Amino acid sequence: MSVTWDIRRAGPMESAHRALLIPGGMCTTEGYADLMAEKALAGVHLVAVTQPGFGHTQPPDDVSMEHYARLFADIAVRERCDIVVGHSLGANVALEMAAAGLFTGPLVLLSPTFSRGDEAKALTVLNTIGRVPGLGPLAWSGMLKIVPRAVRSGLPPHQAATVERAMAHNDPAVCRRMVREYYTYLDRYPSLVPRLCEAGVPTWVVRGEHDEIGLTEGERRGLEACPHVTTVTVPEAGHLVPVQQPARVAGIVLEAIAASR
Repeated sequence: MSVTWDIRRAGPMESAHRALLIPGGMCTTEGYADLMAEKALAGVHLVAVTQPGFGHTQPPDDVSMEHYARLFADIAVRERCDIVVGHSLGANVALEMAAAGLFTGPLVLLSPTFSRGDEAKALTVLNTIGRVPGLGPLAWSGMLKIVPRAVRSGLPPHQAATVERAMAHNDPAVCRRMVREYYTYLDRYPSLVPRLCEAGVPTWVVRGEHDEIGLTEGERRGLEACPHVTTVTVPEAGHLVPVQQPARVAGIVLEAIAASR
């Protein structure tokens, strides 16, 4: 199957620094619209790229996390990006890029998942049901209709509209297959913290104070013990931290850009 790309750009092409932005699962570049509009980043060339398979894009035949890491590493080279920002599933793709030695610049990981048990319980249940013949496709179709509407109650209207647009046009069958491979990836590693630490790249691990993605005490201690990892908790934010607090995230991106010098 031919891969299709959804790319959104902002900032001057001649910028000395370029950042690759990878959206979260089932989201598109729309999820970074507010961050890309932040004045603090006006001098940086930003390249947001939807993970192929989400939104209206077509997935590759291989939807493993390792393959996506290679695809995005190729884009980083082609676009001359010296920093990668990833949100949620996109953060895990960015982590794998560094862990596999495919990218050596700074990372900003927004609400990554470091182990299977940390993942949102609803997604874990959906992944399990999704494996049941007949029931699985129905469950995914229903979920993709419910979730965009559900965000309306927890976000201001303009932010809810951003998330709804970001999650539109997903194919339930494709999402089901991609999420299954994601859980297979998590099953390979008891924790991704050692994998990140061993990569040795400057990393900012950013979480909203109300993030529903878990973080065990062991994982927290492991991150704090890594000399090149900085942990940041963003007040008044949950899992959608780049939508809820784009100005704060922009400041962290600038810190990472300074490190790339």
